[in-house]
Amino acid sequence: MEKERIDEALELLWVLHEEGHSDIKRFQLSSDDPEVGLLISTLAKDGLAEVEGHTMRLTSRGKHLAKGLIRRHRLAERLFTDVFDLSKDVVDEDACKMEHILSEELTESVCTFLGHPPACPHGKPIPRGECCKKYKVDVQPVVVRLPDFEVGKRGKIVFITPSDASRISRLSSIGIIPGAVIKLIQRMPSIVLQIDETTIAIDPELAKEIFIKKVM
Repeated sequence: MEKERIDEALELLWVLHEEGHSDIKRFQLSSDDPEVGLLISTLAKDGLAEVEGHTMRLTSRGKHLAKGLIRRHRLAERLFTDVFDLSKDVVDEDACKMEHILSEELTESVCTFLGHPPACPHGKPIPRGECCKKYKVDVQPVVVRLPDFEVGKRGKIVFITPSDASRISRLSSIGIIPGAVIKLIQRMPSIVLQIDETTIAIDPELAKEIFIKKVM
């Protein structure tokens, strides 16, 4: 069976698991494969999925492969959206192509370049890689934390990763939301930025949870 068909099945199982589904019937209804019965048998035979009664789950090996596919796909979506400013509604097809050809080394470089984004443009989590654990910058990232942004430059907020969920509503109330364009005024002793005609001071620890991309 073609590798691409196997890959698509592994991705589907991963997504269904994220959504809390393990029913084999859900997999059968969600799959576009013309021979879904053969597909299930192949996954089980190759040790990528296990079927027990009405449930179907990824094995450890299947999870490892599916994680890589999902990571590459969602990073590609992030790349096309954040770097090339493509609409998130049109990036899926190209991301599907990229997930099959990106090497592990290139995937890590793309992730670092993007600032280790936690989620794709659709809000789905991007599985972490070794580069995320180290948060090592070997290339100049296009997306950086607000405290690392250049003073006097304008940037667009790409994503926010608050350690406290209640911070999101507080930030939103002052206009600090993904997509907003800000200008960094100063870094010390507090982070000061400008949104439209409003100047706002932000705690440095909170600023670390805001990720920015430079705009011209």
